[in-house]
Amino acid sequence: MQANTTSQAVPQTVRGARTSRRALLWRELKRNKHHYVLLSPYMLLFFMFTVLPVAFSLLLSFFYFNMLEFPRFVGWQNYSRLLLNDDVFMIALKNTFLFAVITGPVSYIACFVFAWIINELSPKVRAFMTLVFYAPSISGNVYFIWLIFFSGDAYGYLNGFLLKYGFILAPVQWLTTEKYILPIIMIVQLWLSLGTSFLAFIAGLQTVDRTLIEAGAVDGIKNRWQELWFITLPSMRPQLLFGAVMQITASFAVADISISLAGFPSVNYAGHTIVTHLMDYGTIRFEMGYASAIATVLFGIMLGTNMLTQKLLRKVGE
Repeated sequence: MQANTTSQAVPQTVRGARTSRRALLWRELKRNKHHYVLLSPYMLLFFMFTVLPVAFSLLLSFFYFNMLEFPRFVGWQNYSRLLLNDDVFMIALKNTFLFAVITGPVSYIACFVFAWIINELSPKVRAFMTLVFYAPSISGNVYFIWLIFFSGDAYGYLNGFLLKYGFILAPVQWLTTEKYILPIIMIVQLWLSLGTSFLAFIAGLQTVDRTLIEAGAVDGIKNRWQELWFITLPSMRPQLLFGAVMQITASFAVADISISLAGFPSVNYAGHTIVTHLMDYGTIRFEMGYASAIATVLFGIMLGTNMLTQKLLRKVGE
């Protein structure tokens, strides 16, 4: 009899705990209702134009859909075709990872170093230099400049310089030679990388509490490198995380640079990336189910890389 009484008391306790949690949640919602009202327009737009498309793309990746016929369920067929039978995707995957591993960390470090140096200048000079470094990322016809620079005739800036000083005897076809295409795309991406992350780092450096630096000097901070590691970087963790997300997204989502410089498709797919492969199947062939599978794989890669980066940034200043 006592055992039965105990077994009946446990479910009642669980139900009571659930009821109390619901009541607590409802009180919190009522207390902060004005905040939720203000957030609702953004959350509605975010749900409609981000969450729903991602969920729909994930669902569509299990179907064959050519925008003419009704979607037909094919299960994992799109993923097996992508990972086992699509040689061009393997090239794109290799190019994308190589591009991200090189340009991602380099551009991230460059953004912070330039922001740190510029932050030491006077306010007027700092504002001017910020504009100078940020301008390339918002320039409209930036690719036109690089097309002239790497032009394959003798009038290209690089060929003209090398011919003039005797480094080469004939013009080099920079943008149609397979071995040069990916390095050139990386160079242009690095030149364009001082964008939103750079501004975030500038803002983060402006908000570092000066009293922490004074306290650090009392506690034994002896040089600027120790000050940077133990005070500045930990104080900038939100900006560092935001910059990392932006740089990772930019490095994995490269497409416009490749198309503008090397064409679409590039020679032997030397500049082919996951995003250009996605554009090929999504906007030219209209195989929307297969394109959704490509987008889902790219989303998983970005998500995993961002989670790894967050773990690494938590160790800053330890």
